[in-house]
Amino acid sequence: MMLFRTSGLNFRRKRRKMKLSTAKSAAAWAVEILIVLLVAFVLVYCAGMRVTMVGNSMESTVSDGSQILVNRFIYNVKSPKSGDVIVFLPNGNEKSHYYVKRVIGVPGDKVQIKSGLLYVNGELYDTEDTDTIKNAGVAEEEITVGEDEYFVLGDNRNHSSDSRDPSVGILHRDELIGRAWIRIWPLDSIGVIPHE
Repeated sequence: MMLFRTSGLNFRRKRRKMKLSTAKSAAAWAVEILIVLLVAFVLVYCAGMRVTMVGNSMESTVSDGSQILVNRFIYNVKSPKSGDVIVFLPNGNEKSHYYVKRVIGVPGDKVQIKSGLLYVNGELYDTEDTDTIKNAGVAEEEITVGEDEYFVLGDNRNHSSDSRDPSVGILHRDELIGRAWIRIWPLDSIGVIPHE
């Protein structure tokens, strides 16, 4: 008596076809996951740093305790310009808190504070009504900003440790962490940080 196998390989058996809608659905999921991963990578690389503002030196642009995202990528492709709000560690001191200040002088600029007023390249810098600067610091004498250097001030000039103070001084480009980008806290102040 001969026994035939009923299971095993059968090359004549019809293959089940995957439904086209299932394949499309799987492909759509894969594309969505890739897009989310790409966006997450870009955010972490470009703006993956959050810093907290300490003090009121940037009032009313950024208040004490505000949390901001920093664009760390932008200065790899372009140079900081006058009016940018930047984040840095003074003298590269990693034990210090991050400073947030506004760039006033870029390489080649001449900066001076005379009679409480700020001049850049001989022209009055502050066009808005601002308080006169009580302490000119090292900017009492005209300063020429060197190559790859930046002169920075807080927006609240009379309550700021900045380039006027020798403990901070003129910043070198490698000291810059990045450009202040978006304020994310407090909730009632969420928004893009204004640059001039």
